[in-house]
Amino acid sequence: MDRKIVIAEDEAYLRLLIQQSIEELEDEGVEIFVAQDGPGALALIEREAPQLILLDVMMPGMNGFEVCERVRANRDLPQPYIILLTAKGQEYDKIRGTEAGADRYMTKPFNPDDLLDAARAVVC
Repeated sequence: MDRKIVIAEDEAYLRLLIQQSIEELEDEGVEIFVAQDGPGALALIEREAPQLILLDVMMPGMNGFEVCERVRANRDLPQPYIILLTAKGQEYDKIRGTEAGADRYMTKPFNPDDLLDAARAVVC
């Protein structure tokens, strides 16, 4: 089985930080793909069918909640594990993420080791 992760983050420095946090998984045969906005993320997810999506909530074009809902509604996709990454740590946002179909919610700033551990648990 192909092991793939999609990172969806609009801020370039955060995208790079997320990539660097999980890049050692590439040595274990995991492919990592990145998108800068919601529509790009959705297209990448539909094309690559990743096992894991690391999804920012606040993105242009389509927010992370919307991307999550569309992925969950697409029964042609193998259903991936979705981690929402966001600076919005209010309880309402966590509830909204759960309702959208997210499996986990991590607030920024995140611990890179925690993110790596979470990713490894899903794809390895």
